[in-house]
Amino acid sequence: MFDHVVFGVSDYAASKEFFLKALEPIGIAIISEGPLGVELSADGKSSLCLRRAGEKPGHLHLAFTAENREQVQAFYRAALEAGGKDNGAPGLRPNYTGQYYAAFVLGPDGHNIEVVCHESEV
Repeated sequence: MFDHVVFGVSDYAASKEFFLKALEPIGIAIISEGPLGVELSADGKSSLCLRRAGEKPGHLHLAFTAENREQVQAFYRAALEAGGKDNGAPGLRPNYTGQYYAAFVLGPDGHNIEVVCHESEV
């Protein structure tokens, strides 16, 4: 649905490092970087753009798709190791759907970062 999402971060270096480490398990990498900030993508079709901002931005909820539950678990571990704060350990969320398997972590600016798999366990 989205081509790209752009938002400001209060500490550009810390946020860039956090998002790269936390989202590496789902293939996110830098595709471009310049004076305005950095563009991250896993498929080159849609991207997440972090922009330098002088103040703390309002909180966002960003949800990324995982191919399997192992990627959700790997994201959660990587995000916590990168300094994120737990906001929901990997697990089924039956209140959403019977196969909604997700993990939630708060990033450097308090953004709620989610990775979700809609596939059943293999």
